[in-house]
Amino acid sequence: MVAVDPGGHMPSTVGVDPLGAPYLPGRFTIPARPATFLRRPRLHRRLDLGRSTPLTMVNGAAGAGKTVLVADWAAGLEGPVVWLTADTGQTPGLFWAYLLEALHHQGVLEPADVGFPADAHRVDRKLLARLAVALAARERPVVVVLDEYDRVTGPAISEQVDFVLQHAGPGLRLVLVTRNEPLLPLHRYRAAGTLTEVRNAELAFTPEEAVGLVGLHGLRLSVDTARSLVDRTGGWAAGLRLCALAAQEADDAEVYLKEFEAGQSTVADYLLGEVLRRQPAETQDLLLRVSVLERFSPALANTLTGRLDAESILDELRRQNAFVESLGHSWYRLHPLFGEILRSHLEVTLPGARPRLHRRAARWLRAAGYLPEALAHGAEAGDWEFTTAALVDDLAIGQLFTGLRAEGLAGLFARMEPGTRTPAAELVRAARALNRHETDRALAHLHHAERTLTDEATDPAAARLSCALLEAHAARLSGAPDRAERAAHAARLLQGDVPARLLEQHPELNALLLTHLGATQLWAGRFKEARDALETVVDCPPGAATTRPRQESLSHLALIAYLDGWIDRAERTALAALSETERYGLPPSAGSGMGHLVRAAIAVERHEPAEARQLLDEAAASGPAGLDDPVAAAVRALTTARLLLAQGDPSAALVAAGARVGADAVSPWARDRTAAVVCAAYLAEGRAETAVRALPEDPGDQAACAVETARALLAAGRPGPALGLLDALPAEGEAGPAVTVPALLVRAQAADRTGDPEGARRLLVRALTEARRERLRRPFLEAGPWVRRMLGTGQAEALAAGWLLPGRDRPGEDGPVLVEELSAREHDVLVRLADMMSTEEIAADLFVSVNTVKTHLKGVFRKLAVNRRTDAVRRARERGLL
Repeated sequence: MVAVDPGGHMPSTVGVDPLGAPYLPGRFTIPARPATFLRRPRLHRRLDLGRSTPLTMVNGAAGAGKTVLVADWAAGLEGPVVWLTADTGQTPGLFWAYLLEALHHQGVLEPADVGFPADAHRVDRKLLARLAVALAARERPVVVVLDEYDRVTGPAISEQVDFVLQHAGPGLRLVLVTRNEPLLPLHRYRAAGTLTEVRNAELAFTPEEAVGLVGLHGLRLSVDTARSLVDRTGGWAAGLRLCALAAQEADDAEVYLKEFEAGQSTVADYLLGEVLRRQPAETQDLLLRVSVLERFSPALANTLTGRLDAESILDELRRQNAFVESLGHSWYRLHPLFGEILRSHLEVTLPGARPRLHRRAARWLRAAGYLPEALAHGAEAGDWEFTTAALVDDLAIGQLFTGLRAEGLAGLFARMEPGTRTPAAELVRAARALNRHETDRALAHLHHAERTLTDEATDPAAARLSCALLEAHAARLSGAPDRAERAAHAARLLQGDVPARLLEQHPELNALLLTHLGATQLWAGRFKEARDALETVVDCPPGAATTRPRQESLSHLALIAYLDGWIDRAERTALAALSETERYGLPPSAGSGMGHLVRAAIAVERHEPAEARQLLDEAAASGPAGLDDPVAAAVRALTTARLLLAQGDPSAALVAAGARVGADAVSPWARDRTAAVVCAAYLAEGRAETAVRALPEDPGDQAACAVETARALLAAGRPGPALGLLDALPAEGEAGPAVTVPALLVRAQAADRTGDPEGARRLLVRALTEARRERLRRPFLEAGPWVRRMLGTGQAEALAAGWLLPGRDRPGEDGPVLVEELSAREHDVLVRLADMMSTEEIAADLFVSVNTVKTHLKGVFRKLAVNRRTDAVRRARERGLL
């Protein structure tokens, strides 16, 4: 039994990690350099510069020579160097246990000074603080190299690494060797000048370096031929070495490499003749069979060969550098070019074997828990019954809609043959139809699956839970809240019948289910129930698997805030939604479109027509209007109509408001807000009585409709009924300015018309006070001439200055004129322009794409009437915007 102190850490190393397994010494060892390694001084100098910055990142593709470069540099350092090779899927406790063991192994720290994590899944913050303090106290900095850091995919570890790096001060110099950018705030390090980077472009061999590399293989090459070879391979280290190895047996290496540039047939002959055929028969057979795999273990290779000798064969091939690469943990892969050639040779040597090999691999991978690879091989084998059953039985059908693999799975199942009619196959077809918003077709497949489920499904509970998810999705697209609630209820009951581990492994299923339920309840006007469901999704642990439902839930919460009248809150939530998929590099989703639509509606309320039009276009780019669900279709139609009305085209606004929204149930807010827009359009045309008739006699508790009805009655000369209608509205409660300000303006206009100018001014001041917080301009624009007259006097003028009215010191102004202001996000971009940040740095700082920043820059330039960044900053300072 190991004693653990109250802080949750072991006081000293015990030779085993928190899971009780011994530490693997190979992960602490600086890799050896091969005899053909070429030292490149320019890269060593670049790494030497990194010793003056806390963080160095060597970021390049596989085979770019990252690890051997850093290993050669690190081996020549005089000070202490700690090396750790990261592991795939490592938890925080294991990661830090290994790193602390590495530090102890090199004599940098004594175990008693810091301790070791006791829990494999977490690490105490106090332990990290002790580590940072111990490192900061060092007289000489320690260089820590984390190799293959791209294997660290969890944000928690990167956050902890950043914490230690920030607080260790000059005592730590961290070098990350990775295939992609880590989840660290790199923009902050770049801005502070505390990051040294070596990227693919720098790792690529120059022609002169290629001459040197080929020379180490015993070949002489002219610079011109080397230049052609570098162009052909992109300077990729592994590709150059492969070419050099292939050319060693040629009579004229230079001629051979020119032929290689023209085609790969000569290289294929070499690899087959000089590598494959020189191996024993058992090794040849193994290599041909595993060529159908992206990666393989000895056990998987044995499954394909039917023998038990794969471990020794693969280890020998690795030692020979015979184009078999070790991935660690007894997994291997073939060099891509070698694998491609072997697959072609397989068709000649073992005709018809390829589907059988894929089928065997699929079943082994499924049993071993590697579902993504199992699905890929099942599809390659054409075994759709197995492949669809594996997806459904694993409760992974939600991955067709969300996550990093959604597009890949969609492409995989697009190849499914129509003859496969099992329940699982029908569920997959239903999911694919829902992705295309083909609701009727989806329901036909779904109902066919439900009818045959009992007799044919291998796991009825998982299949029925998948049915409930798809039924909720179809109900959302159909605008059928009762069906969505029945599906959600059925899903809750079924969740007790499936293994808990599957629910834990697939958080996207419940996230998608609640998103569909919340969106459908929103359509029905049940805002409280919708908010509860959507907030549950937003509160779920973040990750690529739940990114899209989180984005859609945030977007719909933004819409609820907008409908409740809280414009700023809606904008913040919509921007948070839009950053979700960008964080994981996922393409735009339905949530992106809704986020843009909500922001467009907000821009209309703030009278920013250019911004609104641009956001409507961005929403259209996220998905065609014909693929909207009822909520999105209604918001798109209403926002377009309001924008046209603001641009002085009431006839076009009437057409846009009349766009058909197909749904099984009527949405009270969509119906009444449509009526309100129609009424406003008629009022803009001077047809007050027509406006009154266009509205329902009883607007109920829909404030927007009631206010528009009151405005129409007032325009028709009936102030009494107008005020009576407003008085009958429920107490303001939680309603925001976009709801309360229009009502105040109608009351102010009524007071003005009935001979109470003081009362009108008091109400106008209240409206301005509330509207100014949210920069709400549309109600004042639609209020008519009377409000312009009153805005130019007294307290109202002071309250309107700067956001609703221009300053009084501008020449040539006859009176108050409503003006357009920078949007909140445009102002964020402008502030960063003043800090001399590049477009890419602004994008990283705001968690948006570079194209989004460029769009905001165009808006800033247009509104400030400038064409250059420096002019924009100067003009902004003149106007007091910075």
